[in-house]
Amino acid sequence: MAKVKFRPLHDRVLVRLVEADEKTSGGIIIPDSVQEKPMEGEIVSTGSGHVNDNGDVRPLDVKSGDKVIFSKWAGTEVTIDGEELMVMKESDIIGVIAA
Repeated sequence: MAKVKFRPLHDRVLVRLVEADEKTSGGIIIPDSVQEKPMEGEIVSTGSGHVNDNGDVRPLDVKSGDKVIFSKWAGTEVTIDGEELMVMKESDIIGVIAA
C-alpha cells in the first residue's frame, strides 16, 4: 500500500501528539476513558502561510520538527497511514518549546 502524502493548506499545520503518561507518579494506572487529550505535539508539516485580506501570504512562525503546545480544544483529529494526528490552525498554537 502506498504511503499517503498530506500537506495542510494555508495557515494549517499537521501535528503528531506526544503520548500522555498512563501512570501517575505514585504508580496508579489512568484508564484511557479519563485521560485528557494531550496539549503537546510535534509539527509534522505546515501549509504555505496565512493569506491576508489583500491576498498577501504571511509565512508561518512554526516549521516541521518544532515541539509545540496548543489550546485544549484545538484542531481536528485525522488518521493518516494508521497514525492518529491533528490538523489545526497556527493560531491554535500557544507556543514553541525551546530545545
